[in-house]
Amino acid sequence: MNQILLVEDEQSVLGVIKAYLEKEGYLVHSADTGLRGIDLFMAERFDLVILDLMLPDISGEEVCKIFRQTSDVHIFMLTAKGSLNDRIEGLRIGADEYLIKPFSPRELTARVNALFRRLNGNVYSSGVIFDDGNLQIDCSKRTIKVCGKEKPFTPNEFDILRILVANKGKVLSRDQLIDKLYGEEFSGFDRTIDAHIKNIRKKIEMDTKNPKYVVTVLKAGYKFG
Repeated sequence: MNQILLVEDEQSVLGVIKAYLEKEGYLVHSADTGLRGIDLFMAERFDLVILDLMLPDISGEEVCKIFRQTSDVHIFMLTAKGSLNDRIEGLRIGADEYLIKPFSPRELTARVNALFRRLNGNVYSSGVIFDDGNLQIDCSKRTIKVCGKEKPFTPNEFDILRILVANKGKVLSRDQLIDKLYGEEFSGFDRTIDAHIKNIRKKIEMDTKNPKYVVTVLKAGYKFG
């Protein structure tokens, strides 16, 4: 059974989300403060964190940074901050998805279901090596090494790179990447992909201005070089 940590200080929102997710068969642990959420996170192994950013004691951004220091767990951010810069900053510090309040609990549940279908149904089980071993991707362990050193990847970053590698040489548009990554339930913005690509390049490219692995094709999308 997949375990979910829900960190949300609004009791009405927390109760509704928890009820929807438990109805789908998930085991949901909840916390109404950031510090309580951190305590739970350190004590249990979670498959997903749903994290509100406006918490009474410590910001959700700080909680996310703490989680990312030790884990690549999938993180959904919930917030009333809806500007493009806020969304990109959330992705930069380690979030995988970003939902703007108010949102439908049905949409959140659909995204959670799509996530676990993707993770549990991953058919890419082999490892691949590029550039004389300078880039190694192990799909079964979901690890990536650059020049022999393992790099921390969020689940979405790993899956985007995996999708590009599986379609090596083929240009994939943002919409195609979004569809393969999130499924039809996604109703976000295409800059999500750009933010993830930027993070990926920082981790695997020696020269991010002239990338040789993840290449931009002007007005078309991205491909694995």
